[in-house]
Amino acid sequence: MGTGERPLTFFALILPFLAAAAAPFLTRLLKHNAAWVLALAPLWMFSHFAGMSGPVSEGAAIAGGFDWIPSLGVRFSWYIDGLSLTFALLITGIGTLIVLYSGGYLKGHPHQGRFFSFILMFMGAMQGLVVADSFLMLFVFWELTSITSFLLIGFDHAREASRRAALQALVVTGLGGLSLLASLLVIGAASGQNDLSGLLASGDAMRNSPLYLAALILLLGGAFTKSAQFPFHFWLPNAMEAPTPVSAYLHSATMVKAGVYLVMRMNPVMGDTAAWETILPLFGGVTLLVGTLLALRQTDLKLMLAYTTVASLGLLVMLTGLGSEKAVEAAVLYLIAHSMFKGALFMVAGLIDHESGTRDIRLLGGLRGAMPITFAAAILAALSMGGLPLFFGFLAKEEIYAAVAFGGGWATLVTIVAIVGNALMFAIAFAVGLRPFIGAPAKTPKHAHEGPVLLWLGPVVLALSGLLAGLFSTVAHRLLSSPMASAVSGQDLQIDISTMPHIGMPLLLSVLTIAFGIGAYLSLDRLRASMASVLKAIGWGPDRGFDQAIRGLLRLSFSVTKVVQSGRLDIYMTVTFIAVALTLLVPMVLFDELPSMPVFPDLWFYEWTVVAIAVIGLGAVVYAQDRLTAIVSLGIQGFAVALLFMLMGAPDLSFTQFMVETLSVVILALVMTRLRLSVSDHRPTGQKVLDISVAGACGLAFGMLLLKVTQLPFDETLSTFFKNYSLVIAHGRNVVNVIIVDFRGLDTLGEIAVVMITGLAILALIRIRTKDQAVPAKRKGRR
Repeated sequence: MGTGERPLTFFALILPFLAAAAAPFLTRLLKHNAAWVLALAPLWMFSHFAGMSGPVSEGAAIAGGFDWIPSLGVRFSWYIDGLSLTFALLITGIGTLIVLYSGGYLKGHPHQGRFFSFILMFMGAMQGLVVADSFLMLFVFWELTSITSFLLIGFDHAREASRRAALQALVVTGLGGLSLLASLLVIGAASGQNDLSGLLASGDAMRNSPLYLAALILLLGGAFTKSAQFPFHFWLPNAMEAPTPVSAYLHSATMVKAGVYLVMRMNPVMGDTAAWETILPLFGGVTLLVGTLLALRQTDLKLMLAYTTVASLGLLVMLTGLGSEKAVEAAVLYLIAHSMFKGALFMVAGLIDHESGTRDIRLLGGLRGAMPITFAAAILAALSMGGLPLFFGFLAKEEIYAAVAFGGGWATLVTIVAIVGNALMFAIAFAVGLRPFIGAPAKTPKHAHEGPVLLWLGPVVLALSGLLAGLFSTVAHRLLSSPMASAVSGQDLQIDISTMPHIGMPLLLSVLTIAFGIGAYLSLDRLRASMASVLKAIGWGPDRGFDQAIRGLLRLSFSVTKVVQSGRLDIYMTVTFIAVALTLLVPMVLFDELPSMPVFPDLWFYEWTVVAIAVIGLGAVVYAQDRLTAIVSLGIQGFAVALLFMLMGAPDLSFTQFMVETLSVVILALVMTRLRLSVSDHRPTGQKVLDISVAGACGLAFGMLLLKVTQLPFDETLSTFFKNYSLVIAHGRNVVNVIIVDFRGLDTLGEIAVVMITGLAILALIRIRTKDQAVPAKRKGRR
């Protein structure tokens, strides 16, 4: 990589965030036309990454970065090969069209500037994710996609449905993010690598590791939740509460494909195992069937497309898990095709809703005359989604059948699943792309007419891209498909399939799929009613299960809080001191670190006197009959310690101890007298025994800890440091004072702040108590 490209790539990664910061100001100035200016950011990014297609198509990988946390060896680094480059081009290319589409779709919205900021931040997060090299960078951008998608899905935060969908997406993908983090830690421990480029060069290190299965399960936990694999699929259709530009972007090229990207990225080092080739096809196949069957039930255009996205993600996971070269090629072709036709169809659905006032397929018809450009884009995208010749979707479907029809193992079952799933997606494609435009014109809430250029430009460009990519498939394969397939498989692959149908089993299965799809399209109303009956009979589903889980979690947290937060200070203190005693005693016992029995030192008579005073004070505290006596007696302990400090040659410390004990006794005495608490202690015997035991355990623990510390060899490092630098640095000869005032001055300031806050809290308590007592007196006077 040239030295000039490194800062340019870094600039490309931060450009969306810079554009997001400028979006509100530009929108305030230019209104919806700010979309034209803001779209220049992803357009420049697209051109920058497109310039890398030459060396990447020849097998090169472009890497670079900067030191992020040098002390830990962490870098802000990127690794761009065929896989990440294809994703980068999809994200920036479709992102450019989405920004423009947002300008028209949200024209006049009071928060359009905020929406531009959110969508650009989301773009930046997804861009960083797919080009990230270091594990930490990957995880940071992974979580950032969850956060920004939460903001986008809940954009219309005044609606409860939007807030619920946003929270649901954040919870599900957030839990998956934690699973990914754990997986990256396990992978790092097993392989000794902390970046993807190093991991990809490690060969079979992960597959041969005893930690492989744990790493795989945790990795798939992150990938399956992000890419809505069954049973985590429910959050994705609910995310349709977001504005249509979000749906189009999220479903075509960004967040939902992040899990697919992760699986594809890890395929060279974690694939080709029994676990990989069992778990991924199983969950992917089930997700494919569940998504298509649930799509039949819907009447909302966006929901129909959303459930087919779930199905498509299942198909991609299933193909990646099969592991063969043809399966990898099919997955790559379908991912690219899906990005184009699904983005176009989502924008078509939003355009129909924007210009007619409804997305209900039952209320739509005859729009081809009123919306001819939209109809052209819709039918082209539907043809690609249906897998008909000349379109890139046809290449993907042919390669899918070439992969599953001649595979080993459970190829027959996988083939049946693929046929059923593709046939039902064929039906949904034409239900969305054809049915609203044919037949007699329907009466819609708004007078339907063609939308402005900002709305139809995106679907037209994406629909035509699907056609052009199919017609010029040789160029598309050389620049995109083959480099991506090579990166996913870990070896050089050259895709050469063209739009010219070839007689054979794949074509036969394709014809069979089209026939089934046409039948499903013609019977769509009956199939919808049948699915509605089935779902009604089943009743429960993962979406309802999510609500039940959240309610159960809230009830559990409430119950636990009632136990651990009872509102009684004596319980809090008891639990705290028990924890302290266990924390100190248990490790010493388990690790055999108990101190040896000390030899009691020889004391002078005045030293024995101080010890006697301390013992007498202890007895006075224990046997005091009222609280005030106990408080004053408690000060005897502190004074005795202060005398010991003085006798041991620490007058400064002794003076501080005298002051602290005096203030403590005075403050406690004032508080206790002003609060008018009960004069004596009325604790039951059992409570007294518990308190004595806890206090004794804490005293024993601290005593043993101090004995153990004093029996260790003395380390003079700190003492020498302070002796050498107290005068030189702090200009003070009194080492103790210098430590308190200079070396740990902030700590001392913090202690002073704590004392001040405590005093203010005590003052507030006293004043509240005084007011409570004054109110009855005033009322009594009025009477």
